[in-house]
Amino acid sequence: MGVGGDVCGFWRRVSGPEEQRLLELLSYGLVALGATSALLLRFIPMPYGRYSSRRFGWLLPARPAWALQELPSLLVPLGLAACGGAAAAAAWPNLLLLGCFVVHYAHRALIFPLLIREGKPTPFFTFVLALLFCVYNGYLQGRSLSNYAKYPSGWLKDPCFITGFIGWLMGMAINIHSDHILRNLRKPGETGYKIPRGGMFEYVSGANFFGEILEWFGFALACCTTESLAFALCTLFILGSRAKQHHQWYLEKFEDYPKCRKIVIPFVY
Repeated sequence: MGVGGDVCGFWRRVSGPEEQRLLELLSYGLVALGATSALLLRFIPMPYGRYSSRRFGWLLPARPAWALQELPSLLVPLGLAACGGAAAAAAWPNLLLLGCFVVHYAHRALIFPLLIREGKPTPFFTFVLALLFCVYNGYLQGRSLSNYAKYPSGWLKDPCFITGFIGWLMGMAINIHSDHILRNLRKPGETGYKIPRGGMFEYVSGANFFGEILEWFGFALACCTTESLAFALCTLFILGSRAKQHHQWYLEKFEDYPKCRKIVIPFVY
């Protein structure tokens, strides 16, 4: 038996009620992590991008750092799916939902880094935190969908799945489009910052964050699992705090910044 067989044998041995309980506890931990991070970000700016600083460790090149930190969220679920329970791994709802998660991180780990234009270096501390988060959440979502989540035969026609999938798709489209707007704010040779305009930026300062929040709440609705809901709530806590940080920075930086823009949720917050 090769290494792959040994690894899959391990995951088959640990499968059962005890691991299910572990996944539940890790889900609660993910929500607590998000809430704690949101609280800390009220006092300490997230050290990345325009807030990058050597105080948080060596500065790593943006492109490889981003690709490496996001990669576990792509590779871990794929590996777990290869070793998952036969029934869950072969079920269409499980395959499609796991596919949604993998498609997002295939874009974030393999495509998005190539599109970065002279991105600000990433502090080592920030890189390590992101890497650990992606390992943690990659295991949580991958193991749940590949081994434990069970759906009725008509789940793909259920309003929860359909509504959630549409939300996931719209959120990902908004996220990608907003990132495109941010990348193209400056023309070649230009420096400095500009006010983002167009798309959802006409409504909120954190349009890219809004897209990702919508994406993962749609995913949670389509999955209807504790693990996916925990991820959505964690995303809301962390990205909501980062959006508030951005919003305040824009207001201080630009006197003509649109006062009608909300922070991250159109017309609400």
